[in-house]
Amino acid sequence: MSSDRDPKIYVAGHRGMVGSAIMRELTRKGHTNFIYRTHQELDLANQAAVQDFFESEKPDQVYLAAAKVGGIHANNTYPAAFIYENLMVQNNVIHQAFLSGVKKLLFLGSSCIYPKLAPQPMAEDALLTGKLEPTNEPYAIAKIAGIKICESYNRQYGQSHGLDYRSVMPTNLYGLGDNYHPENSHVIPALIRRFHEAKTNQVSEVIIWGTGTPRREFLYVDDMASAAVFAMELDKDQYDRLTSPMQSHLNVGFGSDLSIADLANLIARATGFKGKIRFDHSKPDGAPRKMMDSLKLRQLGWQPSVDLQSGLALTYANFLQKISS
Repeated sequence: MSSDRDPKIYVAGHRGMVGSAIMRELTRKGHTNFIYRTHQELDLANQAAVQDFFESEKPDQVYLAAAKVGGIHANNTYPAAFIYENLMVQNNVIHQAFLSGVKKLLFLGSSCIYPKLAPQPMAEDALLTGKLEPTNEPYAIAKIAGIKICESYNRQYGQSHGLDYRSVMPTNLYGLGDNYHPENSHVIPALIRRFHEAKTNQVSEVIIWGTGTPRREFLYVDDMASAAVFAMELDKDQYDRLTSPMQSHLNVGFGSDLSIADLANLIARATGFKGKIRFDHSKPDGAPRKMMDSLKLRQLGWQPSVDLQSGLALTYANFLQKISS
């Protein structure tokens, strides 16, 4: 095993938006001893391949940021893929990490783990208190399972094997490395692409799914990465003081939300689109509000640093760079 000063760190999903941001944050903090594999090099849904990887590489720490992700349309269209692939990846990585002697692991979840009508803002103890939002239930079930796998391994092997597997649940993320697919992306990258193309093609109107009234909270991905590394590196006594063995995850949010209509207007301004915005009320809205209660993480000392307007400008610049390269 490597030294505590420079542990051997495996970032699963290092090319994704979250994984690449975690790599940037770890590098910024002076870490250099990384291992990673592309999806082509290692299929995390393949149990034998994951077993071989962990047995040969033996990392000290794991950040589990690999996941199949998408917006409402993708979740509605591919529910079997979302639940199967995410469960397989989580099961394989967490179990093989344990078998190979990994003591510290951080699982990255999602705000969709909470019930559709959970009290707002959503605190950690809202988990498993009501029905999930139907449009992304398969993905949410997988993420809930990931939390419970980490908790279960801690409960069974924490004392005997020194396991310390933690989970953080981010709110809606955006930023560098996002997916701008016209159908399978989340709301911010989807709107950035739509408004940019409307401006470029001189289209006078952009139509957006839903009523525009649901409220959402958004966090710039580099803030999420700083929270992930902060949570991973926290002293165990500090982490344990604000969690419990069967409720061990921490929320990561920005601290304020806005309506989808207000978001659309902000993105229109950021991209320079000056036409009309119309909402298609026949399309689903999703949950009426999704705001995270991040008080616990803030009590531990973490704060976000990138406001939405600044983050949107950075993200649009990244989009322009992507489409020009």
